[in-house]
Amino acid sequence: MDDSHFPNPAAWPPSVTARAPDDEAFWAGVRAQYAVSTEFINLENGFFGVQAQPVFEAFLRHQRQVNTETSYFLRQRYAARHAAVLRALADFCGVGADELIITRNLVEAMNILIQGYPFRAGDEVLLATHDYDSVADTLEMVSRRKGIALRRVSVPLDPRSDAQIVDLYEQAIHAGTRVLLLTHMVHRTGQIMPVAKIAAMARRHGVDVMVDAAHSFAHLHYTLPQLEADFVAVNLHKWLGAPLGVGLLYIRKARVAEIAPLFGSPQRASQRDSEGEAGDIGKLAHFGTVPPAPILNVLDALQFHHWIGGANKEARLRYLKEYWLRRVRAMPLVEVLTPGDPQRSCAIAAFNIRGVPARDVVERLMAEHKIFTVARDIEGRAGVRVTPHLFSSLAELDLLVAAIAAIAAHPGAAPQPPQGPADEIYQSTPR
Repeated sequence: MDDSHFPNPAAWPPSVTARAPDDEAFWAGVRAQYAVSTEFINLENGFFGVQAQPVFEAFLRHQRQVNTETSYFLRQRYAARHAAVLRALADFCGVGADELIITRNLVEAMNILIQGYPFRAGDEVLLATHDYDSVADTLEMVSRRKGIALRRVSVPLDPRSDAQIVDLYEQAIHAGTRVLLLTHMVHRTGQIMPVAKIAAMARRHGVDVMVDAAHSFAHLHYTLPQLEADFVAVNLHKWLGAPLGVGLLYIRKARVAEIAPLFGSPQRASQRDSEGEAGDIGKLAHFGTVPPAPILNVLDALQFHHWIGGANKEARLRYLKEYWLRRVRAMPLVEVLTPGDPQRSCAIAAFNIRGVPARDVVERLMAEHKIFTVARDIEGRAGVRVTPHLFSSLAELDLLVAAIAAIAAHPGAAPQPPQGPADEIYQSTPR
């Protein structure tokens, strides 16, 4: 099998022109590129993203080639293919290929970064109560090993302005603060943090910023330098639509030499990069044998994303969120936990129904209406997180609004089985 089917970024078709987020004819065509279960309405797309059919079919071709050519593929073909993926990612991110490594997910990327960072005993890390639990757990572990301190701030669910958030972080910084952890898009509520403004402020104080961009990457339309941070970790299996098993770590070239490898690689650690400078980022990517097909499939996912257009995608996802959320905000018993300004969130939003525990709402949405959501802990309580995707239809979101209204009207009711077969309920909404 040759490599003629492997996408060449130079040959990619141009992305579509600007499309209105309510151009339903266009978005129906995009929706048709996805094949999803007909047993329920999936509004929990924050965990990981559905691969579009062209991307998934390419993944199967990659896996078939690896399975057919086995060691020959890994020894003779894979290095060049891996390098091509890195170059495409670098172009997409607006950085150098020598500033990126492909990881298996964001948690691995953050572990490489946090455990390799040159902390000294007494250093302090500033983070928020809303940051991702696994990243916070890594910091807790390192705090015990290296004697660093952790300080947490609580960010308002509906802030007045970016300045309010920046000031909140700035007031918490003191002489011992070494690193500030920032989550770009909060996974609990969908709130978008003003990362670039916070990072610029932190730099004035000599504080490094590590950005968790798990949910914002290929969800919002930006390049990594726009975040103004030297360290950024992302997931590629969420909004880019690559398969499970691929993440990304960015380290600004001038900072690579400071980060010690998490995985043993003394030879790479002592090597210099192609320009003869210390700090080859490859020293951080000594993972042994990993599945090649998910990595190769990143290029197909990038091509599909390019076809839709990043700005178009962001606008559509925000439109879908506002389509259901603005009606739910008007319901007397519903408490929305996502900022009121539409620009402060995109696809992800969260709510509660007064008098009904969030996990009961999640259970009833699925049991009574075949709508799948998830409960997330938010500031000491739980909220219902709703996350549509590009394959979500307005009719499905109409059903969500009606279901929330029905639960709010009967808050004490026990979950009831759905009326009629699951596929019948689902097929009543056009794809």
